[in-house]
Amino acid sequence: MSEHIVDIDETNAAAMLIEESHQRPVVVDFWADWCEPCKVLMPLLEKIANEYQGAFLLAKVNADQQPGIAQQLGVRNLPTVMVIQGGQPVDGFAGAQPESAIRDMLEKYLPKPWDGLLVAGEEAMARGDFSEALVPLRQAWMESNQRYDITLAYAHALIECLRLEEAESVLDGVRMADQDNDYQQLRSQIDIKREAAKTPEIEGLEKRLKENPDDLDVRHQLGVQYTDAGQHRDAMDQFVFILQNDVDHGDGATKRMLLDAIASLGKGDPLAIEYQRKLYSLLY
Repeated sequence: MSEHIVDIDETNAAAMLIEESHQRPVVVDFWADWCEPCKVLMPLLEKIANEYQGAFLLAKVNADQQPGIAQQLGVRNLPTVMVIQGGQPVDGFAGAQPESAIRDMLEKYLPKPWDGLLVAGEEAMARGDFSEALVPLRQAWMESNQRYDITLAYAHALIECLRLEEAESVLDGVRMADQDNDYQQLRSQIDIKREAAKTPEIEGLEKRLKENPDDLDVRHQLGVQYTDAGQHRDAMDQFVFILQNDVDHGDGATKRMLLDAIASLGKGDPLAIEYQRKLYSLLY
């Protein structure tokens, strides 16, 4: 039997039905050998329990062998399924149910996949590793249909990584009604980070480039400075512009810088994929 499924008797009932329900939901299946609908329902519950890999415990009670437990929990018909949480029954049903109905009931009490991803991202941010946080937070943001608290966490990580345009784009999707103080603080942080990123070296190179937009060497220097400042999109835009005009600029130095910038973002990063495609179109 799976470690996520347990048979209940008098010796383990208190531990598995009550104490365990304070740690995770316990789904109790009351059944009997003579009950035909029980034989249809139990495999469905076991399949779902194994699929969720311990997010809940499936506790099976043979009502004929354990009548005291069934009576104590008020079971009158078989099969009966009960959800116990915090030591108390909170939901359930009697009789056979289709798999979709079982899943709909359980989803109310089980953590969503993106909740774990959010925790992983928040833990990485707490360590100060905002680049590492981007991967789980991006996945959580997409899978949760851009849930508000995940949107804020993802935008925060993007801001700390100086991916300011992407952070703005993420925040642009927030409804007006949800734009609270936390949202406004992130907007302000974008403005602050943008100003702080303007080092004297960058400002000087931007001024020279404005005076002579065709100076590819200045563009390359500016791209390097943007890279050092963590302004990845700005840097790669400069490198792409150079390669569009001179694919072998600097004896391949600009191409190498663009490849390094893409690689630094990590595999599967949307920004990396975007510029990989641009580089590919330039080379092939």
